[in-house]
Amino acid sequence: MKKIYPSADEIDQDLRVLKGVVRNVRTYSSMDGFENIPGMAARYGFGVTAGAWLDQDLEKNDREIANLIRNANIYTSTIKRVIVGNEAVLRGDLTPEQLIEYLQRVRAKVKCPVSSAEPWHVWINYPELAKNVDYIAIHVLPYWERVPIDQAVNWVLERYNQVQRAFPDKHVLLAEVGWPSLGERRGPAKPSRVNEALFLRQFLNTAEARDMDYFIMEAFDQSWKVPLEGVMGAHWGIFDKDRHFKLALEGPLAPYHPIPIEFFLSMLLAMGPLLWYLKRKPDQPANARMLFSLVLQGVVCAAVWILFIPVHTELLTLERVVWALLMPLQAGLLAIVMINGFEMSEMLFPQGLKRFFTPLIPEPHRQNWPKVSLHLAICNEPPEMVFQTLDSLNRLDYPNYEVLVIDNNTMDPAIWEPVRDYCIGLGGKFRFFHLGKWPGYKAGALNFGLSVTASDAEIVGVIDSDYVVRPDWLKSLVPYFDKSTVGFVQAPQDHRQWEGSLFKEMLNWEYSGFFQIGMVHRNERDAIIQHGTMTLIRKASLEQVGRWGEWCICEDSELGLRLMNAGYESVYVNESFGKGLTPDSFAGYKRQRFRWAFGAVQIIRHHWRLFLPWNRESGLSVGQKFHFATGWLPWFGDALNVIITGTGLLWVLGMLTMPWIFGQPLYLLLFPAIGVFLFRLLHFIWLYKARVGCTFKQRIGAAIAGMALSHTIGRAIIAGFIRKNQPFLRTPKCENQQAIVKGLLMAWEEALMLLGTILAAIGIVLKFGTDNPEMMVWVGALGIQALPYLAALYTSMVNVVPNVLPQIRWIPLGWGVRRRSVGLQVAGH
Repeated sequence: MKKIYPSADEIDQDLRVLKGVVRNVRTYSSMDGFENIPGMAARYGFGVTAGAWLDQDLEKNDREIANLIRNANIYTSTIKRVIVGNEAVLRGDLTPEQLIEYLQRVRAKVKCPVSSAEPWHVWINYPELAKNVDYIAIHVLPYWERVPIDQAVNWVLERYNQVQRAFPDKHVLLAEVGWPSLGERRGPAKPSRVNEALFLRQFLNTAEARDMDYFIMEAFDQSWKVPLEGVMGAHWGIFDKDRHFKLALEGPLAPYHPIPIEFFLSMLLAMGPLLWYLKRKPDQPANARMLFSLVLQGVVCAAVWILFIPVHTELLTLERVVWALLMPLQAGLLAIVMINGFEMSEMLFPQGLKRFFTPLIPEPHRQNWPKVSLHLAICNEPPEMVFQTLDSLNRLDYPNYEVLVIDNNTMDPAIWEPVRDYCIGLGGKFRFFHLGKWPGYKAGALNFGLSVTASDAEIVGVIDSDYVVRPDWLKSLVPYFDKSTVGFVQAPQDHRQWEGSLFKEMLNWEYSGFFQIGMVHRNERDAIIQHGTMTLIRKASLEQVGRWGEWCICEDSELGLRLMNAGYESVYVNESFGKGLTPDSFAGYKRQRFRWAFGAVQIIRHHWRLFLPWNRESGLSVGQKFHFATGWLPWFGDALNVIITGTGLLWVLGMLTMPWIFGQPLYLLLFPAIGVFLFRLLHFIWLYKARVGCTFKQRIGAAIAGMALSHTIGRAIIAGFIRKNQPFLRTPKCENQQAIVKGLLMAWEEALMLLGTILAAIGIVLKFGTDNPEMMVWVGALGIQALPYLAALYTSMVNVVPNVLPQIRWIPLGWGVRRRSVGLQVAGH
């Protein structure tokens, strides 16, 4: 504490403010200028209950006592009684015996009544104090005792009567009684101006009816008390710190609006976007338009509610700053709801979709099949796995193609030489190139492939080294290139050999959701993401836009964007023409998604101007801009979640260790995050049920797998904004199963975050109890934030020791199923 005390003029001004409002004042010290108050109070007709502050500084205590005795004997008409010490026994500064010695010293030298001020329970616990005072001065503050406002005055009366019964021969003074106007809950006890006014209205009427002796706690709000008592310590006054009267002691406590203005405002703000949307979607089914209209109206209502929080809730300055800083986050969360809602409206009711592509049936006796050059880039891949891919390419039912196998950065001849020899054995269609140490990662290898592609090739196809393709792949899709504006044709990724492994089954269906939902939705506006397998590209367009981008670790998606910007169309045929392998380990799964997310940020940083609605030089359509600008937004939500979780844990640590600095978080701002989580959960389950052909158990597994990547995606997004480049992270296949320790190591960051959230929740409950609804909301939010980390640990352990953890089981009920144990979250791409 700085120990800066008010001047004599400032004290006089405060007494002038109180004139006509109170009849008596209480002081807590007889030093540092407060010894002058009895003389000043006489000019305004105030009675004074003078106090001496006692603590562990015995020398200072002697000066306090001396000044108190001197003033009591000088201002006999003003000082009606004195109080020796204030909660000195409660704080542990003095023992009851020490306090009694001070009381005896004062009683021997003054003529007015003498007491000490302590909470009511201290007098009950130390009845020997009462024998050495002339009256009992008790503090009864129901807020500190976690008493709800509707029971507060009755609770004060009960404590007052309890002390009276314990000491029937002593007069009882309520030396402190009141309620704070702002601050944090203590259980069901909530500070607010309304509650302070409610308490004082009822108490003052009761006190007058019972002729009670009391002092209201306190005259003025005092900011210096925050480090000692927390936020609420500064807001007990009947006047604020600027000396404005805070209370409405008569009339309505708050204006009454039968219909809040927010209702009309939200309706008005939503009307324009709703009319525009309905006008643009006349062919969409009515139930689809109704669904998105409800989502749009709900988002606008939530936005207005968030904006009006400072209007309807008393916020501290710091809380207002936090509210303002979180506004962009809240806007992002609501945007995610809008985007997901729009996707739901179109994908749950796809009758309004117009852009569908199916495998083409080749024309009989067609002769002019364009030459296709298939590029297979490999790096340290198991030869046996590559052999299977090569065999499937050799079985293609297509008359005019070549296969280029480009091995780069494989230094061990025992790995690449068998592949070379295998290609030789397959004949002239297959050519093998070993590049050794080669720049540009996969893009560098593919660009080399372009340099050695047959001169008469018109189409370039790219597949991954683990894919086994259908013989009719090329004949079913190549005819789409007969239309000169088609730049690339894409088929979905699909997977094999996942049956019998819970881990791989979870991954398989997590991947499937993006291709069955997200890609179909993006295809409606010709905005699909090009992924570097099962893709066919017009060679001339590939050369025109500058080949593969070696600066980007997601060279496939980046190339697709450039092709669209150049005016080329894309075709998405939602049928599986090839199946690859899922990652064998949770670490590989995480590396793959980290690469995708980091690459997304690279693309955004490099091409962000193309997405601007007002950029007329961009070759992207409005729909393409929309999907590319919003398609990765959920990943940015994961990044925000990482930041929020880390900040929340630090804040909880501050709340537990330095509560005078770190107050309770503004729980109202947690509701949007919780609401978005629940909406995304609904979005996931509903869309998966409608669009992905898997069981409910498999949907749950896919949700857990997607949720398990939240931390990894968040870290990748953050890393993408910190640095421009990231080493290409391969997704290894056919990794050996690891020990349980390795399973823990693969999710060590997530395990630490999970432990942190659990400890934070436990710490909050232990410190604040379970009767504070705002803190329980915070605990619930921590629980939701912990789910991705729990999912990551679960997925990692299922990967390495699938029989150790309880799996998803089902109990037949005759009419349905019941979940025994499972966690849920939204999976996103």
